[in-house]
Amino acid sequence: MKNYLTYFYTINYPTFEEHLAKMELKYLFRQNIDEKYIFSNFYIPSSKSPFLKECLKVIYSGNTIEEVIEQIKENNLSYEDFKVIYIKHKKDLLSHEERLATNRAIGFAIKGKAKIHNPKITIGISNIEGQWLFGIYEKNNLHWQAHKEKPHSYSNALGVRTARALVNIAASTGENCKIIDPCCGIGTVVIEGLGLGLNIVGFEINPLIGSNVKENLKFFGYKDLITIGSIHDIKEVYDIAIVDLPYGLFSPTTLKTQTDIIKTTRRIGRKAIFVTLEDMKEHIISAGFSIVDQCHVRKGKVKRSIILAK
Repeated sequence: MKNYLTYFYTINYPTFEEHLAKMELKYLFRQNIDEKYIFSNFYIPSSKSPFLKECLKVIYSGNTIEEVIEQIKENNLSYEDFKVIYIKHKKDLLSHEERLATNRAIGFAIKGKAKIHNPKITIGISNIEGQWLFGIYEKNNLHWQAHKEKPHSYSNALGVRTARALVNIAASTGENCKIIDPCCGIGTVVIEGLGLGLNIVGFEINPLIGSNVKENLKFFGYKDLITIGSIHDIKEVYDIAIVDLPYGLFSPTTLKTQTDIIKTTRRIGRKAIFVTLEDMKEHIISAGFSIVDQCHVRKGKVKRSIILAK
């Protein structure tokens, strides 16, 4: 495997998802996110998170573009059918003309044949924090957005981006951690978990909704890992549970129903991520959890709180 100096990522999120993006990326990269870019000493695929825009696997760096070009020439770097792009970011100070000139200079320094359309490899160049970075470019392919086109969906369900962020936070518990969504609804969280190759299962108490979840999984070619049944019937203990608490928008619910779910979650999950419309922190703590982290996210006029507890 190629040894890269570091990995440089650009980040993109709308204002209403800022808190969720920073929380998810903090657990993915094990550092706080203060800018719309990040350096990492380990690799995470850019398509893993809905908030990663692109990745540069850095091969060379330098104080000037000339230093980078010199390294390219010294190592006789060669690629066939390559394309060079400049990675823009929020603090980028180069003009459009300067970026184009940089691309041309890099392209002329590389041995091989350039190919603008359908290149075999894309080379990235960028200037950040006074350093020039050169390496292999990777863009978020957004393939997970296809999950929006489920055969069955409900307007009050979690969005795909939110669900994907939640399973990434959950998976930070550890490799091969066992995840459960015990009130999985239409299955958005489970689908994102399976799409990421995670060890996740779902429970749904409503037989009709449960049947629709199974059809959604089949539609995307995923194994049926949905059990139609109550959270209170679950016997196994999981590393973490992701619980979108019922809130009575389309079916009646009560505070007792919600608190009973929280109490059972304490029994079946070593950790939990709760998604709530109301302030449920007191009830979460009363069930024996301690709150580790929290944020909020909006979907239209609905503001949801997201609480990580253990």
